[in-house]
Amino acid sequence: MQTDAAASSSQWLLDVQGLRTWFYTRAGVVKAVDGVSLQLKQGEILGLVGESGSGKSMTGFSLMNLVDKPGRVQADRLFFDGRDLQTLSAKEYRALRGNAMAMIFQDPMMTLNPTLRVDTQMIETVQAHESVSRAAARARSIDVLGKVGITAPEERMRVYPHHLSGGMRQRIAIAIALLNSPKLIIADEPTTALDVTIQGQILYEVQKLCREMGTALMWITHDLAIVSGLADRLAVMYAGRIVETAPTADIIGAAQHPYTHGLMASIPTFDTRGEDLFQIPGSTPSPLNMPEGCPFRTRCYRATPQCAQEPVFEEVAPAHSVSCWHRGVEK
Repeated sequence: MQTDAAASSSQWLLDVQGLRTWFYTRAGVVKAVDGVSLQLKQGEILGLVGESGSGKSMTGFSLMNLVDKPGRVQADRLFFDGRDLQTLSAKEYRALRGNAMAMIFQDPMMTLNPTLRVDTQMIETVQAHESVSRAAARARSIDVLGKVGITAPEERMRVYPHHLSGGMRQRIAIAIALLNSPKLIIADEPTTALDVTIQGQILYEVQKLCREMGTALMWITHDLAIVSGLADRLAVMYAGRIVETAPTADIIGAAQHPYTHGLMASIPTFDTRGEDLFQIPGSTPSPLNMPEGCPFRTRCYRATPQCAQEPVFEEVAPAHSVSCWHRGVEK
C-alpha cells in the first residue's frame, strides 16, 4: 500500500516540497533557495520567472544535484518519476542526468566541449546511457539535430563548436538535451543571448517537441513576455521563494502579488512606446540579510506593518496560489 507521500508524488512527474539550498559561509548562511515547492506533470511546460538573484537558476541546479560545497540541498519531499531523489547515490544521480533529466544552460559552451567535434560529443552522450552502436548513436544525433531546425545536420556533426554561430551552438545544446528522450528538461534562460528571430524559432521548436515527445519542461527566465507564450503554468520567484503560481492565463489576466504586477508593468507594449519603462524600486535584499516577514515588503507599495509577519502561501482560486497579505488584482 502506498504512503500518502508516494501516492501524492505518483500524480506528478516532478513533486518538490520545501526545497532549501543554503550555503554555509564564514559570513553566515546564504539562503539561495528557501522553501520552494513545485509540481510538474508529464508534457507540461512550467515557466519559472523572476529577476536576477531570485534563486531561479539555483533551483534548477539543485534539482539536477549540481550544487557544490559549501552549498547543501534539502527538501521535505523531492520526488521525480516516482523516485525519491534524496535517496540516490552520486552514481545513481549521474545515470539520471542527461538521460531521464536534462538541463540546457544559458551558455551553450557549458554543454559543449570546444576541443571535441559535435559528432563525438553527441555520440558519447547517447552511448553513456545506452548500449548502442556508434552508427545507431550517430543516426539518432542527426535526427535530433533536424528536429531542432538545423539544416545539413550531417555537415554540422563534423565541425567543432567554435565554427558555429551562437544560435547554432545553442540549438546543438538543446539537441543534446533531447538525445535520450528525457522525461524532464530544465532550461536555464537558453535564448537570452540570441537575436529575436532565432529566439522565436527555438521557442516554437521546443514547445512542439515537448508536445510530440511528452517531455516536461521547466523554462527559467527573467522575461515574463517570452514565457507567457510558451508555458502552461507560471511560478513567480522572489528572494529564493515562490510568491505566486497559477495557469499562465490567470497570471497574465489576474495576477495577485504586487511583485508579479511589477514584472508585468515592466514589459514594453505598443501603448508604452516612447515612454520610460516601469522599474520596481529598490533591489532584491541580500540572502544574508533578509527582512523579517515578507521579503518583498521593503519594495512594495502595498506594504503595511502586518507584512513584518510571514505571509501565508494559500490558494485564492483553482490552481492559483499567492503569498501576500495584501494580494489583489491590479486596477
